[in-house]
Amino acid sequence: MAADVPGASSSGGYPGSEHDAEWRRLVLPADYRQPVPRERYHLVVIGGGPAGLAAATRAASLGASVALAERHAMGGDYVSVCVPSKALLELSRDSSLAFDDAFERLRRVRAAIAARASVERLAAAGIDVFHGSAKFVDDDLVQVGSARLATRRTVIATGSHPVLPPIRGLAESRPLTHETLFELKRPPKRLAILGAASIGCEIAQAFARLGVEVVLIERAERVLPDEDPRASETIAAALRDAGVSILLGVDVSGVERRGASITLDVDTAGERLHVVADELFVSAGRQPTTDELNLAAVGVELDAAGRIVVDRYLRTTNPRIYAAGDVCSAVELAHNADAHARIVVRNALFAPTATTERLVIPRCTYTDPEVAQIGPLASELERSRVAFDRYTSSLDELDRGRLQGSSGFVEILTDAGTDRIIGATIVARGASELVAPIAIAMTRRLGLSAIGDAVLPYPTLSEFLRYTAERYRRTRLSPVAKRLIGAWLRWRT
Repeated sequence: MAADVPGASSSGGYPGSEHDAEWRRLVLPADYRQPVPRERYHLVVIGGGPAGLAAATRAASLGASVALAERHAMGGDYVSVCVPSKALLELSRDSSLAFDDAFERLRRVRAAIAARASVERLAAAGIDVFHGSAKFVDDDLVQVGSARLATRRTVIATGSHPVLPPIRGLAESRPLTHETLFELKRPPKRLAILGAASIGCEIAQAFARLGVEVVLIERAERVLPDEDPRASETIAAALRDAGVSILLGVDVSGVERRGASITLDVDTAGERLHVVADELFVSAGRQPTTDELNLAAVGVELDAAGRIVVDRYLRTTNPRIYAAGDVCSAVELAHNADAHARIVVRNALFAPTATTERLVIPRCTYTDPEVAQIGPLASELERSRVAFDRYTSSLDELDRGRLQGSSGFVEILTDAGTDRIIGATIVARGASELVAPIAIAMTRRLGLSAIGDAVLPYPTLSEFLRYTAERYRRTRLSPVAKRLIGAWLRWRT
């Protein structure tokens, strides 16, 4: 479900407090009155995060009667985490901006975007919104507080929540997580970050640019351990350029808060280091949120990771109940949740024909430069013994790259001997935009030849598509074909 709105935000006297007040009014109004439940709903949606909001609004737009239950604030990580983190990264590009100014603007942006997830907007769309913890009574009855919602179909979209690794003293040190980081009222002088995946790297770079001393700690041997090694090297260099200290291949054996500071015991190469910080941000994993749903009563099963088991139609082990987003997927991304929402609405309201089988989900790290990945990495294909061809372009080969001084690369992987794209990695400023045409090509099964025929504006970084297509076409010319073309051209002179 969506993250709670910490009570500390209710007091004024900090930069952007008025925007926080507006945010709370929109996503968790204090004077909200529950509607009177209808006799029966076409769809009850549990969870007001990205998947739940999208499912509820789409179903209502089709004329279905819809109830949406949320125990905390509307919007989930989309409003409380994703938007603030990307806003902070964008704001930190301005080297003249102070921490307080950046957080004031962050809170202003969050409040503006929260209007899209507001209770008022949902009610105006014909959705009955119920605040409170939801649980199943039986297959077609969901209880939220004292309200009992009869329903034809139910969608579970309760998302996931941060979990703390089992480190001595960590929980007692009151670390910051995704749900509380952006409630900081003043800048810490020193910030330790545990976990160097996407969010850890993004926050490290943004806070360092805003003048905070940042130490990034990662158990793996490189930052972004799930990405292409060259991408990891590029981002590590960018983080160090921003002033981030990086500790890799280390374990944190203990954490202790002493007054206003936190000490981390870091074990590395037989040596113990003591890292002291004012705040600790933990970005080291999430867990599906299913604890209050009473799933056993309706026969909905969980897998070993605690996720709801679904089939390709996103039906749970109870065919009257569907699931969408983080609660049933290892791909914990807002756009994946939105794609799930489209599928469950079609299947829950009509015949179950939409599936997840052809979903192509890109993932992005919004550091500077950005990293965009779609499909498997080359290393994953090699481990699976899948034959593939590799086409790599450096951005400094492109005229736009030269005039911008852009560094980075694009790597496109295709099925061996064909132009069918099966994966790509982009490291560049704006990589999250550059991956879009590849996502479209993979979804519509367009090969390199087809997308290479498009006329692209000059000079742009998107020309990497044409360069890559040309490289592919040159590989298709056999020695015999090259000799025939040469003979023809000599005859024509």
